[in-house]
Amino acid sequence: MLIVGGNQSAAGGYNVDNSVRINRPSSDSMSGVTNGTSTNQNKYTVSFWTKRGRLSNGSTLNIMEGYTGSSDTGTGSIFWRTSEALVIGGYNTNWRITNRLFRDVSAWYHIVFSVDTTQATADDRIKVYVNGVEETSFSTKNNPSQNSSTGLNNNSAALNLFRRVLFGVNDNHGDGYFSEFCFIDGSALDPTSFGEFDEDSGIWKPISVSGLTFGTNGFYLQFEDSSALGDDTSGNSNDFTLNNITSVDQSTDTCTNNSATMNPLDNYYTAATISEGNLKIVTQNGGGYAPRTSTFALSQGKWYAEVKYVSRSSGDNFSLIGIKSTQTTNTNYLGQNTNDYGYYSDDGDYYQAGSSNSYGASYDQGDIIGIYLDLDNNKLYFAKNGTIQNSGTGISITDPASTDHGHYFISAGDYGNSVQITYEWNFGSPTFSISSGNTDANGYGNFEYDPSSGTFDGASKDFYAINSKNLAEYG
Repeated sequence: MLIVGGNQSAAGGYNVDNSVRINRPSSDSMSGVTNGTSTNQNKYTVSFWTKRGRLSNGSTLNIMEGYTGSSDTGTGSIFWRTSEALVIGGYNTNWRITNRLFRDVSAWYHIVFSVDTTQATADDRIKVYVNGVEETSFSTKNNPSQNSSTGLNNNSAALNLFRRVLFGVNDNHGDGYFSEFCFIDGSALDPTSFGEFDEDSGIWKPISVSGLTFGTNGFYLQFEDSSALGDDTSGNSNDFTLNNITSVDQSTDTCTNNSATMNPLDNYYTAATISEGNLKIVTQNGGGYAPRTSTFALSQGKWYAEVKYVSRSSGDNFSLIGIKSTQTTNTNYLGQNTNDYGYYSDDGDYYQAGSSNSYGASYDQGDIIGIYLDLDNNKLYFAKNGTIQNSGTGISITDPASTDHGHYFISAGDYGNSVQITYEWNFGSPTFSISSGNTDANGYGNFEYDPSSGTFDGASKDFYAINSKNLAEYG
């Protein structure tokens, strides 16, 4: 999966500033809200925007659960199934399982789950919408009894986000990015209460929900306070307790400004471990090198990203950071192919078409490498801890129009059969603490170093964070 140019970038309108990044390996979750007496147990709506991180890989990934007891009226849950289908279920019965599989890790989805069990027509009691359109194709379709309650809005239900507590366990933790998470107690709403189609692009986009009535148990999570990411801003103060979630998990990767990440689907040979919203990569020991690539492909404009070389497992300093013209289809190291360029940690050379070329300083654990990709002039620059290498003289690269597919990906990988390297990427919302804090010239991103600081082939240049708003303008 990839995005080329400004895909999924609707112009103007309501802006969402923040999301929360949920990491399954660290068991991130939110808990602590217990329903009072519901405004109306028979009617409620759940709405949220999400960009998937880790796919299920054989385990279900919970999004929301309400639990009071071992029955369909006492338990309700929303989760990703192992097949990547979306499931809305009770204790014994799955109300809906979509035929559609949600495998795109580069795009934001808007999910609405609307319940009104007072409806005489059984199929109208539960409705599911994705990106403004009602979902009608289900592998499983069941309906609750008329006027029955379900677990998510049952009186005294304990609500949890991003984990399962059913059967007294604490597992099936979620993964990915979430923004604009709403729970409406007492109303069964359709998607137009939360979004609209952009009149120019036709893309489904969020609108302000400030005028909605949330009801007694309703909440609205905007994730706007990094020190209190579980705060309810609906006015109800139905705040959540954070479990393993810290301020660094606040992200500016949102449904109105989609940011690049690394692509877990491009994990061809010795499969890396990818976590933290697809920004942390641990390469695996074994034969073959196989670099990983970004979700966004770039064909024009000037772009900036940072990567922290966190650690390595052996005495060999075998890291390659750079750009790649294709997603991984073989075991070649970064820079072995004609249109790949890799800055090598051991000696500071760069590799292209399998040949080493003198370039800059070596780098090692703890260093932050800046990647400056100028596709208007077909030049590539690297910085080590903020210092532009090779005295600012760039590497001449093939015009993207002449590469295999007309674009480049940001990329990194190892160059050793027995080395394990950990990278943490920063496309504007880092997983690691930033000591300075710099934005691009449009005000986007939180970078350790200024994307526009320094001279590049004797000139000043503005480089931009790789996100959908910048791509719409420059890509």
